[in-house]
Amino acid sequence: MKIAVFFPGIGYHCDKPLLYYARKLVQEYGYEKIVMQEYSYNGKNIRGDKKKMQEAFECLYAQAEKKLEEIAFDEYSEVLFISKSVGTIIASAYAEKYKIKCCQILYTPLEQTFMFEHDDAIAFIGTADPWSDVKKVIACSKEQAVPIYVYEDANHSLEKENILQNIDILKNVMEKTQKYLR
Repeated sequence: MKIAVFFPGIGYHCDKPLLYYARKLVQEYGYEKIVMQEYSYNGKNIRGDKKKMQEAFECLYAQAEKKLEEIAFDEYSEVLFISKSVGTIIASAYAEKYKIKCCQILYTPLEQTFMFEHDDAIAFIGTADPWSDVKKVIACSKEQAVPIYVYEDANHSLEKENILQNIDILKNVMEKTQKYLR
């Protein structure tokens, strides 16, 4: 059996385009168990504030850990973590702490994501992402030999101002996600 676990961002829930279509893909690829994380966090103005970012991570990580405590990951033949933004840190920390051998899809990872090792992962980021130090994320990704796909002028949702360009970006991201899943 195969399991896919989704780790969204704070304001980017599992029904937003990247995670919604990624879920459709994993269903298509025969993942029998799909776990959708949901978090609640009321903090404000956290971007750029390391202390508030750490507090947000700890709060969200605890929620994810509680939701996943009853899953026996070793019973699955394939484990896939799909994450977005702060969810990329949570998924990476969780995989390392519990020594879960998994594949990871990292949508708009943050620099802290790469404090954890990634043996089998891919990443996606936009050059206009205000939540990430894009150059550092790209460098960290390359240091860990994690293929990273970079979208010129795309923001933290991998979007631009033009809706047709957004559809093209989403299609490209899903094609690369699909290729990774094969």
